[in-house]
Amino acid sequence: MPPLPGKEDVMDTEMELYLHIPFCVKKCEYCDFLSGPYDEKTQHAYVLALCNEIRYMGRQIPAKLRSVFIGGGTPSWLDGQEMERIMETVKASFTLLPGAEVTIECNPGTVTREKLSIYRSSGINRLSIGLQSANEEELKLLGRIHTFDRFLHTYEMAREAGFSNISVDIMTGLPGQTKELLSHTLSSVLRLKPEHISAYSLIIEEGTPFYEKYTADEDAEYELMKWAREYLEQRGYHRYEISNYARPGYESLHNTGYWRRVPYIGCGVGAAGLLVGGREGNGELRTENIRDIYRYIELCSQLPDIKIPQGDLYSPLWEEQTPLTREDAMEEFMFLGLRMTEGISAAEFASVFGIGIEEVYGEVLQRFYDQGLMERQKDRIFLTEQGMDVSNMVLAEFLLS
Repeated sequence: MPPLPGKEDVMDTEMELYLHIPFCVKKCEYCDFLSGPYDEKTQHAYVLALCNEIRYMGRQIPAKLRSVFIGGGTPSWLDGQEMERIMETVKASFTLLPGAEVTIECNPGTVTREKLSIYRSSGINRLSIGLQSANEEELKLLGRIHTFDRFLHTYEMAREAGFSNISVDIMTGLPGQTKELLSHTLSSVLRLKPEHISAYSLIIEEGTPFYEKYTADEDAEYELMKWAREYLEQRGYHRYEISNYARPGYESLHNTGYWRRVPYIGCGVGAAGLLVGGREGNGELRTENIRDIYRYIELCSQLPDIKIPQGDLYSPLWEEQTPLTREDAMEEFMFLGLRMTEGISAAEFASVFGIGIEEVYGEVLQRFYDQGLMERQKDRIFLTEQGMDVSNMVLAEFLLS
């Protein structure tokens, strides 16, 4: 079994924090996330439970946080005072580094001026607003609760509240979507000049209402995604990851941390984490919390009375604990890092793993260089545009087992 990271190994490590808020007004037709509608009593009990978990993890790992991401669900559905309670607990339990990025996901129709004011005063400095489409028929198709006018109102309130770092989510490859419909969404968003745009291709997941109704048209999805990429890049939005675009200097710090394997703590029902030892040989651990919200609330109520164990990191909330082997970490280094347009560093690979990248992946790298799917420029190895287009196939080749 691979070694586990101990508390002393992560004390001074720069980390990230993910907080999961599983509440939404209603489930969207395409959504397979761990979320759903819950009453106010359950929401309040969950916030108290989440704060207990944050404090518990802070006692084990008094980390220096470079970023916090509050995702869901619809975190903005929570009462503003509840979000203030969460942020105060974060700041009391961890150290926020200067310039730390603190993001909250928001859906139009769930945000008020009062909430935005609380977000700002609590230290949240970045909003991720879920638009998905500027076309009313597509919004109805997706099961969204908002209209485009509601999105505009939310965006305007956010600017008036002083937010200068806003990301907007849109979707490509929707059933029946045409270039004209997508063009209307993109042009409508760009008129607002957000700092960041996430353009995700719709994935029809089993178990969702969409799965019963629609079949993916991969060729059409590819053409729309390619067209959207060209449209955005021509208008000053740099593609820095397969589905993410930003104006210069506004790449998401938190998400680039995921792709660069920056260690992070996950708090909340179903939340995942990556804990990495600070010295050679003390291991890496992927964690995932239990997924039953009522069991989560019950266990978190017991956390204040649990004595922090010595030695290895531990949480009674972890449903899954996966120690990573050296080969596991190499695989992740490649297929996560290569999602970014700047790719990965051969020198960093050698520094982390003590072996040259060609000794491990020389054959597969050369094959993709020859096929025009990858390039190497000095220290950087990255996917070409053609490689990005078939990234799932390419990245799968970096699995060692």
